[in-house]
Amino acid sequence: MAAAAAGAATVLSCIPTMSTTGIATYSTHLAVGLTSKVSNKAYKIQVTPLRSDFGSNANRRRSKSNTFTVSAAAQLLTGSITKTEGLHFAVVAARFNDIVTKPLVEGALEAFRRHSVREEDIDVIWVPGSFEIPLVAQTLGKSGKYHAVLCIGAVVRGATTHYDAVANSAASGIVSASLNSGIPCIFGVLTCENMEQALDRAGGKVGNKGAEAAVTAIEMASLFQHHIKC
Repeated sequence: MAAAAAGAATVLSCIPTMSTTGIATYSTHLAVGLTSKVSNKAYKIQVTPLRSDFGSNANRRRSKSNTFTVSAAAQLLTGSITKTEGLHFAVVAARFNDIVTKPLVEGALEAFRRHSVREEDIDVIWVPGSFEIPLVAQTLGKSGKYHAVLCIGAVVRGATTHYDAVANSAASGIVSASLNSGIPCIFGVLTCENMEQALDRAGGKVGNKGAEAAVTAIEMASLFQHHIKC
């Protein structure tokens, strides 16, 4: 499958396959004319319908494909990581494993600054551990003060099942916080097998996942602010 740049055509196709029963099955061939401006533009779609050919007549019938054209108006909605004016963010961070979470928060704040988010538009709230993040995230989301809440923590596997309980509760709790508050609550909690993995993702050789989560927060906040206002 090959994709072309805007303004060109993208063609999706599949080579027919012959089964042991002599049935050749064809996948849909789709040619879509793209334009450089997606919003409110009509797409012209030419489709070769799915069909099956049987027995010895397969080769003769392959060239007889019926086509039809469908026109549809489509609008592409996406968040921006450059339009950050007026956006407010909360960062909820766990103190537990702060050798990891502090660099994650620093990476997040640096990413916010790099994308022109003002420091006065960012609040950082520290909680004891990752288990405590969801309740605070949901409360902040419902406050109406923030466009997105970034949740940062680090859960490292130990000798007991405590890891599984905390990691699963943090993940499901942050999802619930988003759904209940209607505000994007971004999952920036590391769940690692050992401390080395965690440090590698907190500014080490794998990068800084706090910074990545901050960019996600910006994009989601922009999407909701500009396109999905309730």
